[in-house]
Amino acid sequence: MENTAQTDRLLLARLEDAARLCRLKSTPRFIGFLDERQGVIALAAARRTGESCRLYGGYPDAERTLLGLLPDWCDPAAGEAEALFPIAPVTVVWRADRSVRPLSHRDFLGTLMSLGVKREAVGDIRVGEGEAVFFLLRDILPYVLTQLQKVGGTGVTAKEGLPARLPGADSFLELTDTVASPRLDAVVASLVKGSRGRAEELLAAGLVSLDGLPCDKPTRTVPEGAVIKIRGTGRFVVDALSQPTKKGRLMLRARKYQ
Repeated sequence: MENTAQTDRLLLARLEDAARLCRLKSTPRFIGFLDERQGVIALAAARRTGESCRLYGGYPDAERTLLGLLPDWCDPAAGEAEALFPIAPVTVVWRADRSVRPLSHRDFLGTLMSLGVKREAVGDIRVGEGEAVFFLLRDILPYVLTQLQKVGGTGVTAKEGLPARLPGADSFLELTDTVASPRLDAVVASLVKGSRGRAEELLAAGLVSLDGLPCDKPTRTVPEGAVIKIRGTGRFVVDALSQPTKKGRLMLRARKYQ
């Protein structure tokens, strides 16, 4: 817990420095890559500085993002703002057949770490069959492209850019169930296919986050569109919580991302 608090303090100190330089030099400043919890904290703090800001990770709905502090001449909602972010996508391909072990997110992250790349320089890693895409800080792109030749013992070819379709796009499992209420413990119990008691254990252990922030309150109301992450189980998006049925229960529709 202390390490997390210290990391958050360092993040907020970096943000204050970045906001000051953004004002003085009228140039964009960026912090990250940040995980979802850090992104929520940093975005709230950045808004308090009065600077224009946004989170972006190289594609819509990215989990790991850069926080951009943008000068007055830049509209954070405009598409042009995305081009200012120093993010480089890398597409990696390899021969995928039964003789080759499937590669995973862990294989790619481990390989990048072994090359000396820091975790905060790496954004999302999307892995499919024979193809993967990951996002880097642009200044380390040339080094990674020259060094990345094998992942998990498998020969790979890497190049800058995005494929026509991101690996894993639309890779999710649709879930439907009925729940007693929109309380977080009821929804979590449904998502893990367990009891309310099991959900309360997960919440108390700090294993559940709601919209990027850890949440241990069983009574918290879950809104439609909420993103729930349950460590060890997965990431879910709550698409709908219907009005109560005749039996007083709510219809839950959600997606579990693979």
